[in-house]
Amino acid sequence: MQKAIINLETLTCPSCIQKIENALKGMNGIEKDSVEVLFNSSKVKANFDAEALTIESIEKAIEDLGYPVIKSKVRAA
Repeated sequence: MQKAIINLETLTCPSCIQKIENALKGMNGIEKDSVEVLFNSSKVKANFDAEALTIESIEKAIEDLGYPVIKSKVRAA
C-alpha cells in the first residue's frame, strides 16, 4: 500500500468533502477506510494499492469533479 497526500486548491464548501470522499471510495484499489478529506487545509489523504491504481488516476478523479490538484506526495503506508 502507498499513502497519498494530495493538496488541492481551497475547498469552499462542506459538500466538497462528500463528493471527493465518495468518488475515491468508489475507486478500485483505494483503501476505503483510509480516505480523509481535510476541509481547512484542503488536503486529501488516502491509502491505495499501487498495483491497481496510480496517483495520476486518483488526481484525475478529483480534478474531474472540478477540484484542481496543486501537488501530490506518495510514500509507503
